Amino acid sequence: MPGTARHDRDMAIQAKRNLAKTTDPIERLRLQCLARGSAGIKGLGRVFQIMDDDKSRTLDFKEFLKGLNDYAVMMDKEEAQELFRIFDKDGNGTIDFDEFLVTLRPPMSNARKDIIMQAFRKFDKTGDGIVTIEDLRGVYNAKHHPKYQNGEWTEDQVFRAFLDNFDSPYEKDGKVTTEEFMNYYAGVSASIDTDVYFIIMMRNAWKF
Repeated sequence: MPGTARHDRDMAIQAKRNLAKTTDPIERLRLQCLARGSAGIKGLGRVFQIMDDDKSRTLDFKEFLKGLNDYAVMMDKEEAQELFRIFDKDGNGTIDFDEFLVTLRPPMSNARKDIIMQAFRKFDKTGDGIVTIEDLRGVYNAKHHPKYQNGEWTEDQVFRAFLDNFDSPYEKDGKVTTEEFMNYYAGVSASIDTDVYFIIMMRNAWKF
């Protein structure tokens, strides 16, 4: 149900090609993340989460630079400073972690956002804007999972692993918000050229 390996491969190739052509610092960082597949932006988020020792959900320039280096992003210090300045909107020397990830998210058409929200609403059985293991029962069949079939995982462990696909790297709490769901599918969306194909993929994945 999450992004397929073929989409990820195609996206990685496309991102590397585009990287050679763009000078915009946000786009360059976005493409370097997408070159690692649809979870690339989430992966950078995970690195920053580890850096944020005081759990302030903000990063100063030193943490930001170290995070980029740890994630092996190819960017010199001047370019990183320019990028940091763009994100540090109020000029206080720190950037908001969540805002940074949302800005990095590849842009999507309204048609794509609508279909993602339709999938989320199907997923969110209780209608409270948060998806939990309880919501998954009856929507997602854990019994087909190989680790359930070989006795390694319980049904709840399969559900939890599935939710972790979408969960924020910041809080692996077994709950998925609309924002986290949208962030995940923005990565998948970047690998799919046309709205029509993206909508078909979502309908097939979520059976609606």
